[in-house]
Amino acid sequence: MEERVLLYTALTSFLSAIILTPVLIPFLTRLKVGQSIREDGPKRHFAKKGTPTMGGLVFLISSLLGVMIFAPKGWSVYIPLIATFGYGIIGFLDDYLKVVLKRSLGLKAREKLLGQVIVAVVIYLLLININHSTIVKIPFIGDIDFGYFYLPFILFIMLGTSNATNLTDGLDGLLAGTFVFSISGIFYIAITQQQIGLAIFCIALLGGVLGFLVYNVNPAKLFMGDTGSLALGGALVVTAILTKTEFLLILLGGIFVIEALSTIIQVISFKTTGKRVFRMSPIHHHFELLGWSEWKIVLSFWSVQLLFSILAIVIWYFCY
Repeated sequence: MEERVLLYTALTSFLSAIILTPVLIPFLTRLKVGQSIREDGPKRHFAKKGTPTMGGLVFLISSLLGVMIFAPKGWSVYIPLIATFGYGIIGFLDDYLKVVLKRSLGLKAREKLLGQVIVAVVIYLLLININHSTIVKIPFIGDIDFGYFYLPFILFIMLGTSNATNLTDGLDGLLAGTFVFSISGIFYIAITQQQIGLAIFCIALLGGVLGFLVYNVNPAKLFMGDTGSLALGGALVVTAILTKTEFLLILLGGIFVIEALSTIIQVISFKTTGKRVFRMSPIHHHFELLGWSEWKIVLSFWSVQLLFSILAIVIWYFCY
């Protein structure tokens, strides 16, 4: 029975995304909701200018449909939905200001950060309300009770993950495809833990993102925008929290960690020495400027994340 429900959920979300996207693309095109391109970015990106963005709405709507039809009621579903849509709304506001109201920078950095902090605090309060344990397992080390430090920990991983996924969204299909392998790892752990509601949430989002990916691979007909990239970060980190695999996020979101670290290293190096470690950050742009094709970069990053997710599951199997 559970297997059928999971299959139906995935198919519902996937087919909804497949059907919704061709409707959304011309609608966004008429609204002139087109992607802007960094002037200092790789030259071949200028061909992408004007491609409709805010496509994250596709998998947010389609996955919500799958969850509403098949998921049992409970906090294991409500909490990830609140995190996903909370960050999705922040991203939507940012996109709306940039591409509809033509405010070039969108939300100010402090406005976006404040929104992310508010959502993270709400998630923390909900977790405490359901008596979620503040004990965190660190593989090969043991269990540590974060106690009062659990709130700063939640803030750190939620803001870090959502901004890391945002940085990763720079090539056609890069974030969506990488996220598929990340959330698949969480799905496997959730289903093994018999967290059926959470597993349904994961596979609903997986189906929606796969449906979106059909139109997002190179050459992309639709970009997810901050609407999608922030939402996916929120979804990934909260599902990791609910499966108590917070530290495995280093692997389950391995590519996102690498993308964020490359940006941090680049900024620190330039601020302190005036020199750049990479030709451009985040690191996927470095490989572009080395002459790698977009497909080669994307497939390489997908492959690395697949390996990271498999390693995370192996560590979870032996250490949790």
